Amino acid sequence: MTARILVVDDQTLVRGSFRVLLETTSDLVVVGEAGNGREAVDLVAALAPDVVLMDVRMPEMDGIEATRRITETSAARVLVLTTYDLDEYVYGALRVGASGFVLKDTPPADLIAAVRVVAAGEALLAPSVTQRLIRAFVSVPETAPASLDGITAREREILLLVARGLSNAEISQRLHVGVTTTKTHVSRLLTKLGARDRAQLVIAAYESGLIRPAR
Repeated sequence: MTARILVVDDQTLVRGSFRVLLETTSDLVVVGEAGNGREAVDLVAALAPDVVLMDVRMPEMDGIEATRRITETSAARVLVLTTYDLDEYVYGALRVGASGFVLKDTPPADLIAAVRVVAAGEALLAPSVTQRLIRAFVSVPETAPASLDGITAREREILLLVARGLSNAEISQRLHVGVTTTKTHVSRLLTKLGARDRAQLVIAAYESGLIRPAR
């Protein structure tokens, strides 16, 4: 199945480079380009892409606000592009619904792999980088801490492992349960915590205090 991609960056050359790279594959197609967040929101509504490759620092509307609007109004998943892995904008984007982020100097093969991961419905979060982001910015949260009221002891255990970067298969092996059982628990966590995907489960785990970043 071919995934439809919208590339968003305020530099024409960068957008063109990403288009050329992504269209070297048979399973990814770039359906449009936007030069700022406002254009991105409009094009998502018009083109219904599967993945939005989103820059954060742009004129008129930045990537965070664009991500918030896109995730609130569409099924498109947002993969954030950033120059720095400790950019506060990245944490803000994850908070409003982005499914992960990649650095702009990511090797081409890794960028293609990242887009495929997000297109498949997974979150792209390197645990070590996520910990640094959380440590840097969660100490002064913009909202009240996430509440874990209503989740079971088993769900809490699984949430902890998700936040540590384990896959469903790794969680199943750790807890000696079937992968289907793990997927069911993760699905319930998404519903109970109002999370869009695993990226937001990680945010909830840190903001609730269930897990603390390594110092």
